[in-house]
Amino acid sequence: MAKVTDIYGSMVFNDATMQERLPSTTYKTLAKTIEEGKPLDEECANDVAHAMKEWAIEKGATHYTHWFQPLSGITSEKHDSFIDPTPEGRAIMKFSGKELIQGEPDASSFPSGGLRATFEARGYTAWDPTSYAFIKDEVLCIPTAFCSYTGEALDKKTPLLRSMSAIEEQAKRVLALFGEPERHVVTTVGSEQEYFLISEKDYAQRQDLILTGRTLFGAPPCKGQELEEHYFGAIRPSVNEFMKELDDELWALGVPAKTKHNEVAPAQHELAPIFTNANRAIDENLLTMEKMRLLASHYGLVCLQHEKPFEGINGSGKHNNWSISAGKTNLLDPGETPMHNLRFLVFLTGVIQAVDEYQELLRMSVASAGNDHRLGANEAPPAIISIFLGDELGEIVDALIDDHEYTNAEKVAMDLGVAVLPNFLKDNTDRNRTSPFAFTGNKFEFRMPGSAVNLSDANMVLNTAMAKSLKEFADEMEGKAGADFEQAAIAYIKKTLTDHQRIIFNGNGYSDEWPKEAERRGLANHRTTADALPCYIDQKSIDLFEEFGVLSEPEVHSRYEVKLDKYNKLLNIEIRVMKRMARRTYLPAINEYIGELASTLNSIKAAMPDADTTQQEATLRKLTDGVGKAYAALNALDALHKEISVLEDEQEKANRYAHEGIPAMEALRTEIDLLEKLTDRDHWPVPTYNDILFYV
Repeated sequence: MAKVTDIYGSMVFNDATMQERLPSTTYKTLAKTIEEGKPLDEECANDVAHAMKEWAIEKGATHYTHWFQPLSGITSEKHDSFIDPTPEGRAIMKFSGKELIQGEPDASSFPSGGLRATFEARGYTAWDPTSYAFIKDEVLCIPTAFCSYTGEALDKKTPLLRSMSAIEEQAKRVLALFGEPERHVVTTVGSEQEYFLISEKDYAQRQDLILTGRTLFGAPPCKGQELEEHYFGAIRPSVNEFMKELDDELWALGVPAKTKHNEVAPAQHELAPIFTNANRAIDENLLTMEKMRLLASHYGLVCLQHEKPFEGINGSGKHNNWSISAGKTNLLDPGETPMHNLRFLVFLTGVIQAVDEYQELLRMSVASAGNDHRLGANEAPPAIISIFLGDELGEIVDALIDDHEYTNAEKVAMDLGVAVLPNFLKDNTDRNRTSPFAFTGNKFEFRMPGSAVNLSDANMVLNTAMAKSLKEFADEMEGKAGADFEQAAIAYIKKTLTDHQRIIFNGNGYSDEWPKEAERRGLANHRTTADALPCYIDQKSIDLFEEFGVLSEPEVHSRYEVKLDKYNKLLNIEIRVMKRMARRTYLPAINEYIGELASTLNSIKAAMPDADTTQQEATLRKLTDGVGKAYAALNALDALHKEISVLEDEQEKANRYAHEGIPAMEALRTEIDLLEKLTDRDHWPVPTYNDILFYV
């Protein structure tokens, strides 16, 4: 096997490769484009395209594609070969600057939420030079933005890039108040990806897993995760071989895969990368998810990335570790000097304000049919947004709000005079796994995203909300300097923290008291996607996005419609699969077993009229009664499904699915699961949880 240092980034047209392959003037122009967003002229674009093509061909590439993220949330690609036939019947390999910068894939079948009509199906892809091109399966992949014929964003990447520009602009204004030199400011992300690996043979026998990504039926396993023996346990050989190949593939693509381990649930695992630029981090996470799905089959496995594939054990999340960097400085690091501490407190306050004011948008950004099943149980945070600061930072915030002294571990007192701010410690004591938004030393960990989500939405909302907080601080402080600025900044911090302290909660998010306390504080509690989505089109949300040029009002409405449509379609598919499995798989098998049990009972009575058959008769009665209840639940679900399917209003349809459809599905599931416990294993038609989870 090649050394990691030799293969790392070998399939990426990264900065080192650009410096090596591009003329000096072209490289400098491209670097300026990446740093400042300046457009490339045609000559420079042609030079870059030629160098990129030559490098790709040397690596075995024959095609190129504009790799983009439509509103479906996954990645899309259309492959074009480099060949250009000559009149002599030969071919040359050609790739122009125009082909690098812009493509024209047909946009007709991508979700648009009404942004384009059928006759305006053409879409445009535009090169994103801030995310490196790479080679995947003999194809040069060029990360791109995707827009409609009329110019609106039809993808996840474009609004994210806009939000990163917005937060950079406002962060620079704040840093200027501290007298700091202008530096490139980016948000950084490290995404912890959880997933399940199960046997292909078991997967093939579960129609629900194949069509919906989760088990719609299944009684709890005899042994679940209660012994906690899987967490950080020794990795099984087949899984370890998969992880090795995955690491090699990701390292070659420049994805800094760092940590891998067994997660809490049986057959569950995690991969975590090193932090990088948020835009690139999300591209790399989508690549990671794709590679996981494709490589699992090499080992007779299937990778499940659904948020809750199995009931009663941990679901899979994707923790979004988020911070802000100016050059090499992490702005959420408390720092080692009083003024750095003040700067940290400004940015900390901005985050608290942003999360409180736009808590509903953050909840909306991670809402999905799958994540609704995960939130609120088995170490997933509840659907109520709150911030966990930890003991020390929480005490500092309390001291600022209440005007009392703070004493740190070294017994150094802090009053509100900036000059005596202590070098308070980074909080590394976070063990509150129930918190959706936790400070973890020098970053915030947003734990609500599910494993299947594209993180662009959550980071777009977080960046934009933070940009607004920083803008309000800069507007208030500009014109002040020296001691006046310091005192005004402390006063601003105190007032803002006081106004938004309701969002800070260091307690148990699973307790029965927390929802009541959250309601008393005025915090939102959107338990379902149907409840969470309407805030997207509130005027408050539209005003936020339009103020910073992240989304126009039509773009906001389109994304709302796309999310609603996807939610409704997923629930529709789940109900159809559930009805089919109940009618064609489970109930026939149960009825067959009832017949055999009745025949056996009659045989016993014929042979031994005085035999005690009380237990057999009781089981038979339970099964027949249960089948009757199952048919009743199935018919009720059938009728409700027909009612919902004819509705034209997508929000009304989502509400009916969330509040009536899902309970009706659970009623049918409950009856089938009870029947599973009573049915002889040899008659059960599909693998049970134990079969699936404990034999990989």
